Amino acid sequence: MATLSSSPSPSILSSSTANPKTPYLKPPLLFFPKPLTTALTTALATTTLLLTSPPSSIASDSYNVYYGTAASAANYGGYGGNSDKKASAEYVYDVPDGWKEPLVSKVEKGNNGTDSEFYNPKKRQEKEYLTFLAGFRQLAPKDVILNNLALSDVELQDLIAGADSLVSEEKKDENGQFYYVYEIDGIGKHSLIAVTCAKNKLYAHFVNAPAPEWKRDEDTLRHIHESFKTVGSSAQHLKEISIHGHTP
Repeated sequence: MATLSSSPSPSILSSSTANPKTPYLKPPLLFFPKPLTTALTTALATTTLLLTSPPSSIASDSYNVYYGTAASAANYGGYGGNSDKKASAEYVYDVPDGWKEPLVSKVEKGNNGTDSEFYNPKKRQEKEYLTFLAGFRQLAPKDVILNNLALSDVELQDLIAGADSLVSEEKKDENGQFYYVYEIDGIGKHSLIAVTCAKNKLYAHFVNAPAPEWKRDEDTLRHIHESFKTVGSSAQHLKEISIHGHTP
């Protein structure tokens, strides 16, 4: 970096003193880089812009708890379901602040058991939803469950068929409830699925996102996936649910 000096050059001083009649020579023009203060101001302005610009993601640390009642199509009351959903809830999961709830029609509920759904209004394909099927006292083997879920879900069929990886595992929540957990990395799409049985019903919670949104919002999407759980199951019923397909 060029250094500025306020003192005149010694050679110029000595020459001027020794011979005052020496004609004045105009010093050559020198180029100096942008002053340091100006450069710092520009850098700080750029940094401030990067820090204060709103992120493209809707990911948020603020969540709302959704209380699902798993009402049958015959008893379904339309948007919002039962009036006192918290008191009659059969399952819960977190919803990111700002996500929207579409109307689930009786046809959707009757065809594939969709009970609830929320989506990111900035990217509608980024969503979570829950389906349920009645008449299940226990979980079948993991591959059987996933294939049965795909029978009524064309998107899931395509995702499984073109999956780059499919990982499944078993887990228990703090109440001892068993769950199957699936993670599917497909062509341009990622999916997290949690499945469990309670109250003679099979519940499947889905979290789906296109690949770009998955990379951007992975923490939020994993949070809402892990927030799903059933509620109100008795200890005796929990004992009857076996991942091995039998009751003790």
